[in-house]
Amino acid sequence: MIELFSAAGIATEIIERTSNTPDVQRAVQLSLAPAFLLVAIGSIMNVMVTRLNWIAGRIERLDEFQPKEDSSMKAAELAWLRARRSISRRAIKYSTGAACVISVVIALLFVSVYIDARIGTFVAVLWVVTMGLLIFALSQFLRETLLAAEGPRKG
Repeated sequence: MIELFSAAGIATEIIERTSNTPDVQRAVQLSLAPAFLLVAIGSIMNVMVTRLNWIAGRIERLDEFQPKEDSSMKAAELAWLRARRSISRRAIKYSTGAACVISVVIALLFVSVYIDARIGTFVAVLWVVTMGLLIFALSQFLRETLLAAEGPRKG
């Protein structure tokens, strides 16, 4: 029975802390910039996944095709596509990591309005981690696009 009153007391405290409209507005304002970053990361990932799907489809079509002549051209293109696929997958992994970390930042910023703990340093570190992951993801995306522009090397 005491646990029930304890839980009710906690619930009441949470409701009291979150019922203040200016606090909710402040929480939303704090999390707005990271939310826009999350949307941008999602848009970039959409482009990356589209490219990866094209590469995977091309690899499948080449594997099914059995040319009687010039298999060296096919081998060169397959190697080129596999290298692009590897780089694209790495870019998507790091973009996903950036999206996950910035989601945690959004949650922490929202919650920080209602708690007394000082988490600013932790949020700043997570923001830097997000930027690092995003920079690495974009550098991999750049590598893949440059490799795509070169075309397969005929061996």
